[in-house]
Amino acid sequence: MTGKVRTRIAPSPTGFLHLGTARTALYSWAYARHHGGEFVLRIEDTDVARSTQDSTDQILASMHWLGLDYDEGPIYQMQRLERYREVIAQMLAAGTAYHCYCTPAELDEMREAQRARGEKTLYDRRWRPEPGKTLPPVPEGVPPVVRFCNPPEGDVSWNDLVKGEITINNREIDDLIILRPDGVPTYNFAVVVDDWDMAITHVFRGDEHINNTPWQINIFHALGAPLPAFGHVPVILGDDGQKLSKRRGAVSVTAYEENGYLPEAMLNYLARLGWSHGDDELFTREQMVSWFDGSHLSKSPAQWDAAKLAWVNAQYIKAKADAELAPLVAAQLKKRGIEADDRLPAICALFKDRCETTVALADWAAAFYADVAPSEADLAQHVTDAVKPVIATLAEKLAGVAWEKVSIAAAIKEVLAAHSVKMPVLAMPVRVLLMGTPQTPSLDSVLAIFSREKVIERLKRA
Repeated sequence: MTGKVRTRIAPSPTGFLHLGTARTALYSWAYARHHGGEFVLRIEDTDVARSTQDSTDQILASMHWLGLDYDEGPIYQMQRLERYREVIAQMLAAGTAYHCYCTPAELDEMREAQRARGEKTLYDRRWRPEPGKTLPPVPEGVPPVVRFCNPPEGDVSWNDLVKGEITINNREIDDLIILRPDGVPTYNFAVVVDDWDMAITHVFRGDEHINNTPWQINIFHALGAPLPAFGHVPVILGDDGQKLSKRRGAVSVTAYEENGYLPEAMLNYLARLGWSHGDDELFTREQMVSWFDGSHLSKSPAQWDAAKLAWVNAQYIKAKADAELAPLVAAQLKKRGIEADDRLPAICALFKDRCETTVALADWAAAFYADVAPSEADLAQHVTDAVKPVIATLAEKLAGVAWEKVSIAAAIKEVLAAHSVKMPVLAMPVRVLLMGTPQTPSLDSVLAIFSREKVIERLKRA
């Protein structure tokens, strides 16, 4: 490989950054970082009617959350209109593009006639200048589009980084519109000029773009521009076996942040949706950069598995330092109107092994800061008349012990001995009163994090 590797991600701000685009961004970023290259963020906002600032903001927030830092950008296509028009003018002068004055009604009539003859519906090139051909008279009041002179014969071939050798015959594609009447370029033209100007060497994208690639390669050749290497990654399928997309069940990247997933877990899971490094399931961002050389990308679609993502996230939560986890849980608590304090790292340490998300961890932590409401069923089952005297004795005992785990554990044992009961008889109702559930980590550990006053107050409710 010669020269600097430069990759890009180019989302359209017509909706949120969805998981397929996030995965493509990850692959592009990792490939550039692996090769010591550069990664560019481009916003393809030429769909003016559907592009929004909210979508742009969400894309940028998603990239930031995932930690996919870019070396250039964001670059906006709508700020490059003069450049596109400059290239169009050069192509018109060179004869590699031409004006077409067909009205929508004429194009519909053309396609209907082709369908009636059993032909593929392709533009018939009636406005394409050719030696010895007389063009129709230019109609008044019809703003023209500009079309690309696609080669009428021959094949377009490329060695795809994922799919291998792909060949499409030029007779399968027609003279693409590259500039609309309003002066805004179409996708297939703008993307070529952008990749050329930005010296992009490697393009990773979804395999729905395979059919666009022959046009783009032909435009690269017409411009005398160097051709990037293309890698078309298969789609991600949802639970229903259909492609995840903005319109079909895909959830925004930022929704996963809100729902308590860690960015490093999301990157790890996304990476494995179509790429592998041996049998490694869990790996750091640094390991992925070290390993991601563009090989071992799957040719088959990946299946989204919410349970597997939750498992991966749980592993990262367990491994994360309590001091780093606490601010994330504090943010979840703040959404509930709860202000955490310096006990939160200890709470995280105690409960993180039970949690798949920071939302679940916040559910546990909330009991230390806000009132709990045990279910009637739990109260009836565990806080019985028989055990209430034992709870009362525990409350009295705890009022006078040193407030640390060892002393609390000793007090519990004394109460159990005094009433001749086993630990579950006392532990279950105490957990229900304190935490609102009969299942928690060891009772002395839980009690030690609460304040003495809060413990006695909740025990006296029995």
